[in-house]
Amino acid sequence: MNKLFGTGLTVLAFSAFFFLSTALIAKKEQVRHVVVFKFKPTATPAQIAQVTQELGALKSKIPGIISFEHGVNDSPEKKNLGFTHVYLITFENAAARDTYLPHPEHKKFGQLLGKLGIMEDVFVVDYAPEAK
Repeated sequence: MNKLFGTGLTVLAFSAFFFLSTALIAKKEQVRHVVVFKFKPTATPAQIAQVTQELGALKSKIPGIISFEHGVNDSPEKKNLGFTHVYLITFENAAARDTYLPHPEHKKFGQLLGKLGIMEDVFVVDYAPEAK
């Protein structure tokens, strides 16, 4: 009985280690894609909402996107240089990000931005998160 219990604990410990290490490896491979927009003063709230909606919809259209979140600058430091809207897309890995960039749905989103004519500036940074 004790041998069976000990074997069961060993299997349980190994399984927990395997799943945790797999999750940590997967998380390390993730790529975060940060997009920050500065809209023209003529951009309407409805147009900005459309941009946010369409960018968020890419999650269901392009494989490899884990999550999408967004928000509006709320920093009291006033160092945003007019950039107001932040979008964060998390990809499974760099290959998923590399698939996203030339994807027809992403290109279609870029065409929408051009058609709306409300973009003053944009900057993009990508990074692989590192846990401390």
